[in-house]
Amino acid sequence: MEKEDKFFSHRLFGWFIKSAKWYGSEFYITVIGCIIILVIIIITIFAPLISPNDPIKFVDKPFLPPNSNFFMGTDNLGRDVFSRVIYGARIVLSIAFLSSIFSALIGVPLGLLSGFIGGKIDRIISLIMDSLYSFPGLILAIAMAALLGPGVINISTAIAFVYIPTYFRMSRGHTLSIKEELYVEAAKSLGAKPSTILINYIFPNVIQSIVVVFSLNIADAILTAAGLSFLGLGIPPPTPDWGMDLSQGKAFLPSGSWWIITFPGIMISLTTLGFSMIGEGLNEILNPRITER
Repeated sequence: MEKEDKFFSHRLFGWFIKSAKWYGSEFYITVIGCIIILVIIIITIFAPLISPNDPIKFVDKPFLPPNSNFFMGTDNLGRDVFSRVIYGARIVLSIAFLSSIFSALIGVPLGLLSGFIGGKIDRIISLIMDSLYSFPGLILAIAMAALLGPGVINISTAIAFVYIPTYFRMSRGHTLSIKEELYVEAAKSLGAKPSTILINYIFPNVIQSIVVVFSLNIADAILTAAGLSFLGLGIPPPTPDWGMDLSQGKAFLPSGSWWIITFPGIMISLTTLGFSMIGEGLNEILNPRITER
């Protein structure tokens, strides 16, 4: 058993070294990003075991600085900042993942169909998507969030509207170029159905770009969700939320209570950095032309 474990570890280490040599610095960027996100996801899953206190209940005096009892201090209501940061990851990641999934499920099929069918349908859908794309992302998210109201699903839906045009433009552009390839023309001449061509020939060539956009989309969605919460359009209190804690803590920064906003801000930056590193690394790995440059 020990020999098998050693053999597996040697094989894994060898694969890591070969991959690092083959892909270069982008491999390390992707791995570091994956480690950051993996740690945050583990914290999110095991939040009840890691958190020492209830994040919405009074635990001690307000405005206690970081100390041996409270690793990140207490906020203006005497709640444990550390516990709120841990539980806040659940809300932020849930909104980011749901909004990215919603936008991909709508934008990618629309882009594939629009680029493949062409004609008036393509022009109409492209006009709608260009209209959405022309709006500043945060302003569009604010408008949709105000219309839909609070809640994880509603906020995720509001943010999803911001990124649907991104997936649409990406998948449509790839579809327009791929459908002119010889192997697609050959499939058409052999009598392949349009659905078969889309699923078996075009979509596999689009999926690589979708993975990259999805990673970067999550990073941007985290910032958008934090911005909505900061403006009071996110999850209502007392639910722990990084953006809301930033909004509530900024009023106490001049008095010296820096820890109330510092730790949620660090978590927002760290999570965004992790997903951005994954997206940038995958982009360089999956696009050899960029690596060659």
